[in-house]
Amino acid sequence: MSDSTTRVLPDADGAAPRRRRPRWLRLLLAIGIPVVVIIVLLVIVDSAARAYAEQRVSDEIQKNLPSDVQGTVTTHIGGFSVIQQYLSGSFERVELDAPNVVAQGAPLSAKLVATGVPTDFSKPIAHATGTLSISQESLNKLVKIPGATGDITLGDGTIGYDGSIDLLGLPVGYTVTATPQAAGKQVLLKPEKASLTTGAGNVNLDRLLQALTAQGPFPVCAAQYLPDGVQVADISVTSGHATVQLTASDFVMDQKFLNSKGSCS
Repeated sequence: MSDSTTRVLPDADGAAPRRRRPRWLRLLLAIGIPVVVIIVLLVIVDSAARAYAEQRVSDEIQKNLPSDVQGTVTTHIGGFSVIQQYLSGSFERVELDAPNVVAQGAPLSAKLVATGVPTDFSKPIAHATGTLSISQESLNKLVKIPGATGDITLGDGTIGYDGSIDLLGLPVGYTVTATPQAAGKQVLLKPEKASLTTGAGNVNLDRLLQALTAQGPFPVCAAQYLPDGVQVADISVTSGHATVQLTASDFVMDQKFLNSKGSCS
């Protein structure tokens, strides 16, 4: 009986011949490897472009800050491809973070999220939302309440201050606790509790509170402290600290804007 088993003959050097890859696999490797290399190179180039663009935005903003404002601005550009966004002429989302700003000697923290940011800085930004975090001490360096005779105090959801009012024909000093409410260019202070300031201490007086609330919440112009066109969207207060949400639309982030001041007139 003959042996029909197939045998693999060795090469001339005694080694068995290597099995060749299938044609489809060789074709896939020939196409896939260059594609992967191109993708990796594009990612590296885009990352470098993103870092350059972010640094450029930070430099432009810091260069245009008012002379009485100092701080380092960090920029993050969102979206998939910075190069694609640059070619389209607009960045989808830009985040600015300045955790250690000093404005007129008052430390505070600022963040900004802008959408529709043109690559040409001379063109307007579509919309931006900002957040200011400020301590009671810094707030008193920057903001004055008309008629207030002392410092502002920040409590749990309330703002307190001393003032003076004409009550029954006599000037009366008082301390009031009010709830703040955002109102665009203004912050409205709604008195909740008031007391006379006398040598014997504080005495609650309903008539004083009625006199303070007769004309509704007391308006404080916030626009005078902000670049022209920026409005107050929300304000929250905790003990010794305040957080203010700001909004602005269709503005150019240049020196003119950053150095401008709004008004309530």
